[in-house]
Amino acid sequence: MATFQTLPGFREFYPEDFARRNHIFRRWRHTANTFGFSEYDAPVLEPLELYRAKSGEEIEAQLFSFTDKGGREVALRPEMTPTVCRLVGARASALKRPIKWFSIAEFYRYERMQKGRGRCFSQFNADIFGEPGPEAEIELIALLVQCLCAFGLTEQDFHVRLSDRDLWIFYLEALGLDEARIRAVLVAVDKYEKMGDEAFKPYAESFGPLDGGLKAKILSFLAIKSLAVLEQTVANLDGGRLGARLGDWKKLLGALAAMGLARFVEVDLGVVRGLAYYTGFVFEAYDRKGELRALAGGGRYDDLVEKLGGPALPAAGFAIGDMTFALLLEQRGLMPDFTQAPDVYCVIGGEAERLAAFGDIQALRAAGHRVDYPLKDMAFGKQFKAAAESGAKLALIYGSDELAKGVVKVRDLTQRSELEVPRAQVLATVRDFFSGA
Repeated sequence: MATFQTLPGFREFYPEDFARRNHIFRRWRHTANTFGFSEYDAPVLEPLELYRAKSGEEIEAQLFSFTDKGGREVALRPEMTPTVCRLVGARASALKRPIKWFSIAEFYRYERMQKGRGRCFSQFNADIFGEPGPEAEIELIALLVQCLCAFGLTEQDFHVRLSDRDLWIFYLEALGLDEARIRAVLVAVDKYEKMGDEAFKPYAESFGPLDGGLKAKILSFLAIKSLAVLEQTVANLDGGRLGARLGDWKKLLGALAAMGLARFVEVDLGVVRGLAYYTGFVFEAYDRKGELRALAGGGRYDDLVEKLGGPALPAAGFAIGDMTFALLLEQRGLMPDFTQAPDVYCVIGGEAERLAAFGDIQALRAAGHRVDYPLKDMAFGKQFKAAAESGAKLALIYGSDELAKGVVKVRDLTQRSELEVPRAQVLATVRDFFSGA
């Protein structure tokens, strides 16, 4: 008989794994709420056209796409940004700005599997619409940092690399490049860290070899790691837009410093992000040891809402992937061990005692306590062993003697002490025990 297995790159979550994932989602959700973001959700299946020429060639090649039974070309969502732009664009006139939304959702990409990346993964997504200035990036980078720090990570564990596609465009224009060559250079810059000089091959194939002096200036710009060096580099270049853009950089970095977050953020013009829709500041978070993929990434995408049929609306956002982030927490010893332990385990005698216990069990569960009991009759010795192995803190004992006296024996399984309480006081006794725990 055939044995069915999970498809390559897809995940299954046994209870202990699901508890760890819920722990991450719970912290992300709480953090987003403290920043005043509102949660939304959206369909997992979207029109294929939503991603064509919107997300870039790399993602389009990775789509799980097909023709549905209605003859429509559709795709499982590979990312959330086009979807949230569609949602916001449809109701933009009715939404109070700035629009601050977040989601925690599952995504699908048919790509080569590697450490920290499968074909099915979850992301925390946060976006701000309607704010054209760096105030949006200030809020988003602060949220990103807090989403990581909420688990006990520090600046020793991760850093945020900050760059700017607008600054790159203004700089390359000042060097005399046209729009087509600028796009080709940015593609090369995006891949340079991994590929080195090989990243410039597509440029050479389209436009011929890059002039040596020009390439040196591009690589020098790419290597900038501080605002001071950035200012010196562009000081002698003609172009008011470069100076104005540096003003945005100073506002952004100054605000993050005022929040006490400067230690997390580094100027790094080697980051340009590969997705086609980014238009301004871009940023990525990495672990300090450099052993993992990017933990998070995002930036500004001011043109996408309008391209998808909505009004012109400035936008910026980021996403954190759950797989790489979980690996980092495990490496740093910050992922708790989750035990699915009941609060209370009921040890029950015969059928009469079982019927008597059921009322208390239901009342305790209705009050929010996790209660377990043997589904079938079992010897007392085995029940006490099960109670100890369950991890419960309290055992409620319903024997024939207790039933005759109208009491329940309450045993503290950690202190190994017990007392008898009237049946009517079981709920209050358990409540008082856990309120003082």
